[in-house]
This record gives sequence, C-alpha cells and structure tokens, in this order.
Amino acid sequence: MTRIAYLVSDYDAPSHTFIRREAAALQHLGADIVAFSIQPGRKPDSDVASVLGRSPWAYLLALIASAVKRPSRFFSTWNLALRHRPPGLRAIVWAQFHFVEALVLARLLSQAGASHLHVHFANSGATVAMLAADYLRVPWSLTLHGISETDFPAGLLLPEKITRAKFIACASYFMQAQAMRMVSPDQWHKFQIVRCGVDTHRLGQMTSELARSDLPRLICVGRLSPEKGHLGLLEVISRLRARGIDCRLSLVGDGPLRPAIEDVVERMNLGDRVSLEGFLIEDDTLAAIASSDILVLPSFMEGLPVVLIEALAMGKPVVASRVAGIPELVEHGRSGLLFTPSDTENLEEVLARILVDRTDWVTLGVAGKARVQSEFDSLQIAKPLLDMFSVALSSSSGKI
Repeated sequence: MTRIAYLVSDYDAPSHTFIRREAAALQHLGADIVAFSIQPGRKPDSDVASVLGRSPWAYLLALIASAVKRPSRFFSTWNLALRHRPPGLRAIVWAQFHFVEALVLARLLSQAGASHLHVHFANSGATVAMLAADYLRVPWSLTLHGISETDFPAGLLLPEKITRAKFIACASYFMQAQAMRMVSPDQWHKFQIVRCGVDTHRLGQMTSELARSDLPRLICVGRLSPEKGHLGLLEVISRLRARGIDCRLSLVGDGPLRPAIEDVVERMNLGDRVSLEGFLIEDDTLAAIASSDILVLPSFMEGLPVVLIEALAMGKPVVASRVAGIPELVEHGRSGLLFTPSDTENLEEVLARILVDRTDWVTLGVAGKARVQSEFDSLQIAKPLLDMFSVALSSSSGKI
C-alpha cells in the first residue's frame, strides 16, 4: 500500500486537532499515513518525526549525503529555494534554512517509504515540503485554510506552490476563490473543496441544558489578537447591559491582546460578567462550549473556524460575523445568526434578538447540528480526499 506523509509546522499543536482527526479518518478508511512535524513534538511519547530539534551533525549529514547521492537535484533544489522567497537579505538567509530543513525532511520521507507528501497551511512548512518533494521527485499537495495564506509573505509565494502541487484542497469556497485569483485558469482544475471535519457522533453527545432563569451563557473561543474582534464584542456586551439585556461571557484563549481586554473589562465594569479563561486544552474547550448556551465569534478575519463547526455539532446556537467561509456553514436565521463584520451596531442588534427571545435557540441548534452532520463529518470528508491522493499517485511514479 502506498504511504502518504502528512506534514504540519507543529503537528501536536492543540489548534491542529482537526488535522490529526483527518489523518485518523484516512487511516480508518485503510490509508497508510505517517506524520511529520517541522517543530519538535510537544508530547514526550510522540512518535511524530520532526525536522527541527536535531543535532547539528544531522543537518550536516543531510547536506553531504544529499549532495553526494543526487548532485544535480541538490543544486536544482537549492536554486529553487533561493528563488522561492520574499525579497530582502534576511529572506535569503531563511531560504538556506528552509533548504537544509527540506533535505532533512527528504531523508525522513525516504526512510519512511512515503510516496506522497501532503501539507496543511501555505506557510514556511509548505515551503519546506515543496523543496523536499522537488528533491525527491515525489508528488505533493496542499490544504489552504485562511486569508493569511494569501497575505504577504505567504501570498507572494503561493502561486508557485499551487503550480507545483498535484492538488490544492481548500477548506471553503471563499478560500478557493482567493487562491484561484492568484493563478492562471489552467491551474484551476487542481482545486477541490475539503472541509475541516469533526467527530459529529462524539460532539452530538456533548451538550447541557440551555439557560432557563440564569443569565444566558455566551462563549467566545479564539486567540486574543486584534483580528478576532474581542474589543468590539465587549463594547456590545456593555451597551446591552445598559439596555437591561444581561448575559455572561467566557473568553477562551490567550494572546497579545489580553492586557487590553483586561483593561476594557475593568473600565466598563464587566468584571462580574466577563471571565478570561485563558488557554484550555481541547477537551476542556469542548466542555466549556457544551456548558454554554451560545457561541459568538466576532472576528474581522477568519477561514472557516473549526470551533464554530464543533459548537454547531453540539446543537448550540451561534452568532458569527459574515466573513470569509462562515456563511458557507451558517445560514442566517436558520442554523445561526450572522452580522456584518466590524459593525458593532449590527452585532448588538443580533445579540439582543437571540438573548431576548430564547425560543429560537433549540430550532437554530437543531438545524446547525444537521448542517454539520451532512457536510462536516470527518469520515465522510476523508473519502473524497483519499480519492484525490489515489489520483495524484496514479499520475506519477510515486517512488523515492
């Protein structure tokens, strides 16, 4: 059986659970998957081979062995590394690091007997994957998730990655459209929609009773950074409270905006209504969503948030900004409520509606749960993805 290698910059990262779930679903269907990470594993018992964190001799050995074994490929891949970079002297230096990392990855792939390389996110990890695949002459593919992958510097390098990849999986039609506009139409046949899947059976059993006499419990899960829109949400919570529409809000996550958020909570006298839970591991995050009534995502920029899919799978009503791939998941008024991103008045209007009239909560939750079960179940998603790997391998030798 052909072996498919999965590469992520940090395979064990809590935010990459959906990638590990995707790999597990492919294995359930009979695929032979082996995982690799650029960063060293976070778990002491992790069996995921990493590119970084090795002794200097390992990198020197990779350079020498690769140059001796395939000298022409060594120099052609080095030339590709020099070309595939943003402008500037610093980028030239980083290109050398990426080249060496790619040679280490190539040795790991060879040792594992991998026939195809797949990578999530068009970041530096994808650059290393592309270079390793170029040196080994094996097919590789890429999954795109969010708009940051079309921003500088990743966006500058994305067209060549698309051209060299066998196929491009996109988590949303929005992301597919952003990538398609960056390449010529003769590359469009490579694009496929592959949703981020969740365990709908497990999540469907995680729920709790919705609030009755108690204050509605809102939860917002995400990195505490400017693009997530937390400060606007706090402003809306304060305005609603002044109108006599009260609720509790839990912020799950951490990041550079935490001090500013804490200042706003204090200044607006929201300390008895807003709690900052900090970073939580996956199980604790899911438990926090299950014990809440409504998930709210006020983001300015997103891809298609997995946390939104998870909340819907639990049957929770959601409120989210009408941005990027979110409208592909949440149908306003049916499976959730949407508002115009950055428009705090619109967010206030939507939140007031759902907090005042709780009769919609069950209806929205049922519809949202059905939506996720029909299109975002991890096992269902893995089937067409496995077909993509088969087609990619059949059109190439797939031999290292």
